[in-house]
Amino acid sequence: MFPVVGLGSKRTIRMRKGSPGEWGTMHIMQSVFKRMFGQPRGLLGRLGGVIMAYTNDACGVWVTDLLNVASNEIVLEVGFGPGTAITRLSALAAHVEGVDASREMVAQAKARNAVALKSGRVELRHGSVEDLPFAGDTFHKAMAINSMQIWPDAIAGLREMRRVLKSGGTIALGFTPYSGQPNKGLTEKLSAAGFIRPRMVAKDKNFFCALATKP
Repeated sequence: MFPVVGLGSKRTIRMRKGSPGEWGTMHIMQSVFKRMFGQPRGLLGRLGGVIMAYTNDACGVWVTDLLNVASNEIVLEVGFGPGTAITRLSALAAHVEGVDASREMVAQAKARNAVALKSGRVELRHGSVEDLPFAGDTFHKAMAINSMQIWPDAIAGLREMRRVLKSGGTIALGFTPYSGQPNKGLTEKLSAAGFIRPRMVAKDKNFFCALATKP
């Protein structure tokens, strides 16, 4: 869900030279970006959701198409943000579940998908990728857009997504240039998390996606 690159890690900032005033400005901007995109909350989080709905939508459409969702499948999105990809998934799948760590994003996504929620085709929850509230072997497909780069532990999150996927199920991790996520190392992370056949797909210079299968 995270669409904008921040100013870098704390380690990076410490390595930069600058006056105390510049450091203070960097800290303030990092805090703003975090409230808007990393852990959206409050007024800034609401604004961040509007921006994410615009900047991430095309990538969400592309990744959804890559997953080739069938009408009898159950699909999971982790870090669904304002819920634009959830809307598309709900028109394709038998049932869609979503988990996001931001209560603000859960509220926005629920408002955007109110009809599908009421019909029971969609369920959206507040939660963490490290502790997904689902039984093992539940989903046929799982995806995350501009999300993995802000997880506390990427491998742990990927292992948890593997746990809830059915055998033969597909995971897709999509990223836009705004994510700051390099495409190198993603297939290795998927392999380390227990997935097989990891592969990269790119769309021009705009998006890239790492896909893999649960054994």
